[in-house]
Amino acid sequence: MSKTWQVHWVTRRHAAAVSDHPVLREWSDLDVREEAARIDPGDVFFTDPNYRVDPRLTLYTTRSAFAHLAKETRRNYAGDCCLFFNFLWHRDKNWCEAEAEDLLDFEDWRRWSPRNPKRIGGSKWNRELAALTRLYKWAAAKKHVAVNPVLEREVLGRHGEMVSVPAQRAKDARSSNVKWLTPRAYRMWRDVGLRGYTAEGRRDASFRGRNDDRNAAYSDLLFSSGMRLSEGGSLLTFEVPALEESMKRYFDGRLGKAATKSRRERTFYVAVEDLRSVIAYEGTTRRAAIRRAQARGRYEAMDDIWIVQKRSGWQESTLHFRDESGQSVERALTSLDVEERQRLFIEGDGGLEPLWLWLSEDGSPFQPHSWEAVYRAASQRCRTVLKGKVAKVPYFTPHMARHSFALKMLAALMHILDKRFGLSPEERRDFRLLYGDAWRMVKNLLDHASEETTRKIYLAPVSDLQIRSLLLDEADPGTNELLARIANMSERVLDSEVLV
Repeated sequence: MSKTWQVHWVTRRHAAAVSDHPVLREWSDLDVREEAARIDPGDVFFTDPNYRVDPRLTLYTTRSAFAHLAKETRRNYAGDCCLFFNFLWHRDKNWCEAEAEDLLDFEDWRRWSPRNPKRIGGSKWNRELAALTRLYKWAAAKKHVAVNPVLEREVLGRHGEMVSVPAQRAKDARSSNVKWLTPRAYRMWRDVGLRGYTAEGRRDASFRGRNDDRNAAYSDLLFSSGMRLSEGGSLLTFEVPALEESMKRYFDGRLGKAATKSRRERTFYVAVEDLRSVIAYEGTTRRAAIRRAQARGRYEAMDDIWIVQKRSGWQESTLHFRDESGQSVERALTSLDVEERQRLFIEGDGGLEPLWLWLSEDGSPFQPHSWEAVYRAASQRCRTVLKGKVAKVPYFTPHMARHSFALKMLAALMHILDKRFGLSPEERRDFRLLYGDAWRMVKNLLDHASEETTRKIYLAPVSDLQIRSLLLDEADPGTNELLARIANMSERVLDSEVLV
C-alpha cells in the first residue's frame, strides 16, 4: 500500500497497449474512456495512499481553469496540494473533509513547528496557499466540500475596491529577495560547475560530467537572453537565430505564445558568442545523440510523432505535417504547446530527426524541468571545488539567470541614458518619452505583465545598491566594472574575485 498521495500525468501511450497482463487487457479501451471523459495527454490526476482516483479531483485538474495553467504551475500546485492531502491523511481525513483548523495547523507545521526540519518561508507558503485556495474555491462552488477551509478577509484593492484575499497569506514574503551573478562570476560557475574545470582554469581530469557542451550552451543562452527555464528549454532548432556574417553583437529570435508564460509572442536577444556555443552543440553532441537513436531505431518505434513536411508564412509560421495517423495537418507554430513541440520531427538524411533543440544522450527530448537538477549538481561542484579559493563561491539557478540579465540590462541602460548621450535634463526627458526608460525596456525584455511587476522585483535591490550614484561617478566605469563594484557592496550580488 502506498504511504502518500501521488501526482500522475496522463501519457499518450497507456499500459494496456504495451502489456499483456490480464488486468490491463480489461482496460484496452482506456483511450476511448479517457476521450469520453475529456481527459487528454498531459493532464494531471491524483491517487490516494490506497491507489484510488477521486473523480472530483480529476474533474478539477481536467475541467477547470487549473487545466489551462502553465505546466510548471500545474506541477507545483499539484505537489502543494499533495502535501496538504498527506497532512490530512495522517489525521484520518480525506481532502474533502478539511476544515479551517486543519489549514491553520498545516501552516504552523510548514512554517514554524520545531518538529518539521524543512520549514518554509513566507513566499513559499503563499504559493502553497494559492494552490489550496484555487482548489477549495472550485470545490465549494461545485458543492464537493461542505466548507471551504481557506478563510478570507476583505482588503482595499489597487483601484479602491474591496477584494477578498486568503486570511493566512504571509506578510513576510520577500518578492524582491533576488540574487544575481556578475558576468565574471557566471563564467566561473559555468566553467567549474558545468564544464568540469578547476579553480585555476584547467580541465579537471577527474570530472565525469556528461553533455557539458549542451549544458553550458543552454546556460549561456539563458544568461544572455533572460528567457525563462521552460522558454529556453522548449526551443526548436529553427527558432535558434541564424548566425550571419556581420558585425552584429546580438541576434534576435522569436518565442511562440504557447511556449511563453504570458501566452504572448515576444522577441529574445542572444549575444553572438553564446549563439556560437548553441550552434556548436547542434553540430557535435546533439548530432551524435541523433545518430545513436537512429541506429537503434528509436524514432521509428515511436507512434505519436508528427513529421513536418514544410513551413510556410512570414510573420506567423504555419507547420504542415503528418500526424500519428498519417493525415496531413496544418497548425500555427505559435499555437503548439511544450508537449506538442516534443512530437515534431523531420525526415533527415539519416532518417527521422527531432526538431526539439535540447536532447538527452539517447536522442529523446530533454525535459525542461530536468534543467533544475543540472544546475543543482553544478552548484554543488562549485562548492566543493572553489571553497576557500574565491571570496564568494558562486551558485546559480535558471531563474537567477533572469535576475542577472535584468541587473545587467538595468545597469547598462541607465549607464547609457544617464552618461553617454550628454543630454540636458529636458533632452533626457524627451528621449525617455520617445523610447521609454530603462525599467520599461527591461520589462519588455523579461516579458513581465506590467512595468509595476519589474519595479516590484528590482526597484528595492537597485535602490539599495545606490546604482544611480554609482552611475554618476566621475570615474565612469564600464558595465562590467560597475557590476563588480556593486557586488562588493551587496550580499545579493555574487562576483568571483579570487582570494590571494
